Amino acid sequence: MTDESIDVAPRRRPVQARSRERVNTILRHAAAVFHETGVEAVSMSAIARQSGMSLASLYRYFPNKAAIVHAIAEQHVEKMERALRERLLELSLVDAVDVLIDQFYEFYRNEPAYSAIWSGVEAMPELRELDLRELYTNARDLDEKLKEECPQIPDDRRWTASLLLPRSAGTVLRLAVTLPEAQGRQLVEELKCMARAYVRELIV
Repeated sequence: MTDESIDVAPRRRPVQARSRERVNTILRHAAAVFHETGVEAVSMSAIARQSGMSLASLYRYFPNKAAIVHAIAEQHVEKMERALRERLLELSLVDAVDVLIDQFYEFYRNEPAYSAIWSGVEAMPELRELDLRELYTNARDLDEKLKEECPQIPDDRRWTASLLLPRSAGTVLRLAVTLPEAQGRQLVEELKCMARAYVRELIV
């Protein structure tokens, strides 16, 4: 959808409440139309119409469709990072596995435009960067939790596990949301079994 030269930075960083609301409106309506028809089929004109504004007004906030896709993807990443931190504070790591996998699965399946946007992660360099940012942020949070609960784990193994858990779970969950509901849910249950076994092996 894009290449290394495309600028995905928004034209404006909204400061005033009215501008922030306008940006949120654009992203909400863009997510809805991406969800309905896919990213590739949507034009800036369609996003402007869906958002109830002129095309010129839309371009005042975002230079292109890639910037809108990137902004929505950033929102997805921020929501998931917050969810992970909150659950790790509330639960032991073993208990958090089931809760987080279920929560992320529901998010992946139900968040407007999630599948439409992230199915193209490999084709969009900026999304790959976001994906890696999310991975390493999650890994740092998991590493801290493992260090707190299991100080006996060697540092290098703990960090490897902290990378492996979110990356492998995320890959399986993204596959699960493309499947029929019953099959996707069965895959998620098997993923939880694998993740629980791995975490228990780590902390023994």
